[in-house]
Amino acid sequence: MTLEPRKDLDRTEINGSDRNAFLFGFTPQAEIWNGRLAMIGFIAYLLWDLAGYSVVRDVLHLI
Repeated sequence: MTLEPRKDLDRTEINGSDRNAFLFGFTPQAEIWNGRLAMIGFIAYLLWDLAGYSVVRDVLHLI
């Protein structure tokens, strides 16, 4: 048993479609992009909150 990386794999999933393609509908590719954009939005809100422009903190009277 060897632990070398496979050379016959490229940027495809098992079903042969590109997993980074921007496809509409309920596809695995759309869910990957949804997760990526959610992470970007979450980090953007955290940076906005650290800068002192928190909406949630002001509305809920936290800290």
